[in-house]
Amino acid sequence: MIAIREAKDADTPGLVEIYRATYGEEYAYPQYYDEYEIKKLVYSDETLMLVAEDTDTGRVVGTASVILEVGAYTDLVGEFGRLAVHPDYRRRGIGTRLLSRRLESVSDRLHVGVIEARVTHPFTQAIAQKQGFAPVGFLPQKFVFGTTRESMGFLVRLFGRALELRRNNPRIVPEVYQLACTALENCGLDPDVIVDDESSAYPHGHGFSVSELTTEGYSRLMRIERGRVRNREVFGPMRLQYGYFKLITHHSKYLVAREEGHIVGAIGFTLERIDRVVRIFELISLRDDVIRLLLTELERRCRDEWEIAYMEIDVSAHAPRMQRTVLQQGWVPVAYAPALAFHDVERHDLVKFARLFVPVDVGPVMLIPPTSDMASMVLAAFKRREVMPRLGELVDRAGLFQGLEEEQLERLAGAFRYVTFTEGTEVFAQGDRCEEMYLLLTGEVEVRIAGRDMPIGMVEAGECLGEVAVLMGGDHSASAIAVGDVEAGVLTRQDLESLVRLRPGIGVVLYRNLARGLGGKLRRADLKNFEKTDLA
Repeated sequence: MIAIREAKDADTPGLVEIYRATYGEEYAYPQYYDEYEIKKLVYSDETLMLVAEDTDTGRVVGTASVILEVGAYTDLVGEFGRLAVHPDYRRRGIGTRLLSRRLESVSDRLHVGVIEARVTHPFTQAIAQKQGFAPVGFLPQKFVFGTTRESMGFLVRLFGRALELRRNNPRIVPEVYQLACTALENCGLDPDVIVDDESSAYPHGHGFSVSELTTEGYSRLMRIERGRVRNREVFGPMRLQYGYFKLITHHSKYLVAREEGHIVGAIGFTLERIDRVVRIFELISLRDDVIRLLLTELERRCRDEWEIAYMEIDVSAHAPRMQRTVLQQGWVPVAYAPALAFHDVERHDLVKFARLFVPVDVGPVMLIPPTSDMASMVLAAFKRREVMPRLGELVDRAGLFQGLEEEQLERLAGAFRYVTFTEGTEVFAQGDRCEEMYLLLTGEVEVRIAGRDMPIGMVEAGECLGEVAVLMGGDHSASAIAVGDVEAGVLTRQDLESLVRLRPGIGVVLYRNLARGLGGKLRRADLKNFEKTDLA
């Protein structure tokens, strides 16, 4: 018989055994293999730890916990973690019972519960969804397990008065819209977001010195934070008000920006060296132009000095300027969590952004709907992000970009994703339905019509391929074949239409440039053949 109860001091050896059996010998958090550390969790008022006991043998065979003080989010938010069942006792419903008991124990103490679920197996995802947790994001390659980086599904559940206190009609940038609507619908909420396409990013700042916070600078920074009247835009697991030494013990740091010796801003973050993860939890500024500088300097140190693999920041869904800023810095939206942060007298939705400094490679995963849908959306966004630097190299010579302003270029480039074709690969075939257009980054593609020995045209780097069929609809009237290796950016009809609908100004310039590009190919091709084909 299996009994579920709260953990006791005597359970610690069994808990260590479960963690070793579940996570292996190279777990990213070795403190969970230390009986002393486990005892501190058992006795902590901030943590509820349950165990599943085989009453016939007295053996502890499963465990689950809830961290009830998730830092500065903070009020009434609990992180449901460490759901582990010994491999010898799996598939007996123990995980489901542990999660059910957790909910019974803490549901009256929470407004929001969150779970970061492993996706190398479907068990945690399935159990969480059965208990009312909804997938709202996908965190690629966030943690280290053994020798590999693993991705996590991000799920939430709302309790009590969370919806009553939720601030409605969040203002989000267009790049977050699909993720936000899907997450809200998964939670059973109406997508009430307002797309803000007018807010610009914070400007680039110069002339500031940046250094790590010391005890001497702490009091000065506190005075700045205490006197600020602007709304918070970044949320996370800590706050400056927690005290300098508590911040240090929680692996928290601040980079401080100074102008002529005076503090004008700071960025707070946690640094996990084993996982190689940095998580931003606070941005303090007296001037707008210091925000972007602090983000840039922290990213530089993460990449060049600390060899960080994954960065994360939670931005208020009511802060479109900050959303636009991190997007321009290369971050990707990976989750949308309703009512997660408490600010003043309201609960705010948060947009979770991530930055990867390692290649995107999630490896083998076992995703179940709708977690799989969230993962596909997030990974597609990372693929689009990969192509932006390559597209930037073509700005001066790609006709598609002529006449676009810098901000418009970023919006257009952000809609593309990156693909490659080896020599002889068919990009598309005659008669195929046309749903995508291509911008060649490198290489050449020849255009052929069935039954003809010679190609009827050639498309070169910097030119578009497939644009006529995308604009007019229908099927390809010719085939396109890679000549040598080819790299390209891909823009789907749906993404093109969404971009033009949201930004008509971009559409006017884009269609003009496509017409010019088509004219250039006409001058190189036989007009008679062009009447029968789609050289685009």
